[in-house]
Amino acid sequence: MSYCLNPHCSKPENPDDVKFCLTCGTKLFLKERYRAIKPIGQGGFGRTFLAVDEDKPSKPPCVIKQFYPQAQGTNTVQKAVELFNQEAVQLDELGQHSQIPALLAYCNQDDRQYLVQEFIDGLNLAQELAHKGAFNETQIRQLLNDLLPVLQFCHARQVIHRDIKPENIIRRVSDHKLVIVDFGAAKSTTGTALNRTGTSIGSPEYVAPEQMRGRALFASDIYSLGVTCINLLTARSPFDSYDTHNAAWIWPQYVKSPVSKELSQIIDKMVESIPNRRYQTTDEVLKALNHQSPVNIPPTIITKPVTQASPISPEIEKELQELKTQFTGGNVQPPNVPKQPSNPTSVPTSNDAIDKDLEEMRAKFLGNG
Repeated sequence: MSYCLNPHCSKPENPDDVKFCLTCGTKLFLKERYRAIKPIGQGGFGRTFLAVDEDKPSKPPCVIKQFYPQAQGTNTVQKAVELFNQEAVQLDELGQHSQIPALLAYCNQDDRQYLVQEFIDGLNLAQELAHKGAFNETQIRQLLNDLLPVLQFCHARQVIHRDIKPENIIRRVSDHKLVIVDFGAAKSTTGTALNRTGTSIGSPEYVAPEQMRGRALFASDIYSLGVTCINLLTARSPFDSYDTHNAAWIWPQYVKSPVSKELSQIIDKMVESIPNRRYQTTDEVLKALNHQSPVNIPPTIITKPVTQASPISPEIEKELQELKTQFTGGNVQPPNVPKQPSNPTSVPTSNDAIDKDLEEMRAKFLGNG
């Protein structure tokens, strides 16, 4: 089936062997190449279709995004135009990453804007949560290790996604890798059009407080990813895992399987409401996540093989004691009197050092005896 892209068409379904809609006459192929099959999503600013690339022998699937704002007001529509154009620009560069959909085309047709991007086959994490239930710690650690480098890639190119949530993360069927989609809300930190206070974009449950005030930071994506983890661990709305009276997250009491203190602390720091208390970079989160306590290896002591040493001769013992007398000015402890135990916290005296030296000399004589 071919699906007509005209939003006003009364009967958009068509046979797949026609090039123009049988009902309204609209051209069915975008750029003479991409043919929509069925709608798969609709929002306030446009529609999304599953499509095929007719220009390639394998006819691979792709996604057509149609800009079709239904909101009223000049400012709102202008902002929507900026966002749509920005998504195309972002995907053109970011799509080079294997876990971000590639941009295939960007065009205007019949006075409407379109972008065509790579189709990611798989369930998003909200669907996965509904089908399989809450995630455990191992799955969350894998998720963070999989997604943090993708955000790192975006941030290194001065792009803040601004809408990280389970619905925008797809587990690709072919390799089980997690793919971040929907860069319609992404913002370039070097741009000016959307860098003004008051531009609040994103899903309320997952948006960082500073982003709600129109001041998104790189750490805002880290916050949203942390809240995503909370949702997946608890299978609850993030709103239900936050105590508004005490301004504190209470998610640990709702997890479906035990979570280590280490991971809990990492997630808590990711979702700190004050940006300065949060991880500032994805690299910081990765280091905390994969931190391994250093193993205390005792120093290697090389000793000679234990042999039965002959008793030290009286003459040598006498010489050692005379040496000690010379260094201590005659203050020598008789050899028959046991030494008082020394305080381990006290600083060694000069006598102690001399005793140590003499013991080493005595040991040498014993070893050579």
